[in-house]
Amino acid sequence: MELLINTYMAEIIAVSTIAIFMAMLPGADFVLVTRTSIYNGRLAGLYMSLGMCLSVCIHASYSIAGLAVIIANSAWLFSIIKYLGAAYLIYIAWQLLTTTEPLHNDQKYQTADISAFIALRRGFTCNILNPKTSIFFLSIFTQIVSVDTPLIMQISYGLIIMLAHFIWYSGIALLLSHPSILPRFNRQKQKIDKVAGFILMLIAIKLTLMSAI
Repeated sequence: MELLINTYMAEIIAVSTIAIFMAMLPGADFVLVTRTSIYNGRLAGLYMSLGMCLSVCIHASYSIAGLAVIIANSAWLFSIIKYLGAAYLIYIAWQLLTTTEPLHNDQKYQTADISAFIALRRGFTCNILNPKTSIFFLSIFTQIVSVDTPLIMQISYGLIIMLAHFIWYSGIALLLSHPSILPRFNRQKQKIDKVAGFILMLIAIKLTLMSAI
């Protein structure tokens, strides 16, 4: 294993670097994890982060199998993923933009509980339907990873990408749900909901306009 690591160190560094920046890039995942952590609590944010990581496993699996190339080069298949992802984001954005739930003084420091399954499902759905993630994996497994790279190393790259996403998003969940920070956001709940909804709507529109590479 040590020999493999030394042999493919350049690929490991390249994949790790891209994975870190990809995870930190603001997008729909970031918006949803941020809002969920603030208003549904730390555990909900962590479960949503886990859901996103599970979808990363799916992306990595079909990329290793070579299906990412098919998706990127099949206009109709890419369009299905693109429009499903945009529709899901529009659905979430509409819920945020139309919410009128009042914030009572005795509840302003509380979070609204949601089940672990719902949080995990939302994170998984948001990421799995994001065509930008498909293209991200396509670029890694066709332009950086050599066709001669052993399967064990390709699986390791997928785990690196998954770990980078989980560390970043779980870190956001832990930070924004901290007792010293949470009350500041709760005072601006409805404003943040509207901003988050607006951003998600813009991302959805941008998704519908993007094309495969």
